[in-house]
Amino acid sequence: MWTLKKPEPAKLIIGILASDAEALASAKDAVIAKFGRADFVSNPWPFTMTKYYEAETGNAILKQFVSIEKLICPSKLAAIKHKTNKLEKELAKTLKTSLSRPVNLDPGIIEPSKLILATTKNFSHRIYIGKKMYAEVTLTFEKGRWKDYAYTFADYKQKCYHDFFSKIRTRLVEQLKTFR
Repeated sequence: MWTLKKPEPAKLIIGILASDAEALASAKDAVIAKFGRADFVSNPWPFTMTKYYEAETGNAILKQFVSIEKLICPSKLAAIKHKTNKLEKELAKTLKTSLSRPVNLDPGIIEPSKLILATTKNFSHRIYIGKKMYAEVTLTFEKGRWKDYAYTFADYKQKCYHDFFSKIRTRLVEQLKTFR
């Protein structure tokens, strides 16, 4: 008989798309208040890879990532996606803007070998993770670098993202030594 193993904890990251610097700062603060202290926050980057979000979020979108210090069980990802969806709606009400979705929050987890993103949308490469949510392996970490796939969102193929995720991964590996 096989021995079942409890999954190792993972690093929670939240990607924030925001209509402007004020919305980005509000979203970052809300994410930290909801999920705990951040150990890494990326620089804000212009989000120019697609126009998909412009109708809801505007045409000068910024992207930033927040890495939460405390590790989580990977099985919490679906519930976290529900919390970020609720947080988006709360921020849309409080931010003074005519945009319908001034903030878009995308949670994911980093494990030593991969970055997984949660989503509400099913597709051929996504797996149902419960609670009406799906997940995909967006990047894998192989031979010291991040590897993307044909379905990987274009912005996740950028070196600046990979460099930031590598910092988080290095911290995660250090943290996991205390769990083994």
